Amino acid sequence: MEKGLILYPCYFDAKLKRNEGRRVSSDIAVHTPAIPDIERALASCGITYRREKKSHPSWWWKHEGRVIAACSGPKTEILRKVAAELKKIAPRK
Repeated sequence: MEKGLILYPCYFDAKLKRNEGRRVSSDIAVHTPAIPDIERALASCGITYRREKKSHPSWWWKHEGRVIAACSGPKTEILRKVAAELKKIAPRK
């Protein structure tokens, strides 16, 4: 798996604003998403992935990690699919 789509937990975090790094709409975002939750969501969507110990450039001190998803297509579609699965796994509080 050479290239893929990079997914950070902040993309799905309902506590963040769009300009703070959230990439999905607030109605499908979840509170405090974690890398294992994102991995389970990708697996349930049938998307292969790999985990890396890298931080989002805006949140470099958090050391949350990231997931590289091996899929083609628009990133927004993948983000929506993963967010829908995250909603099932980690419902919004």
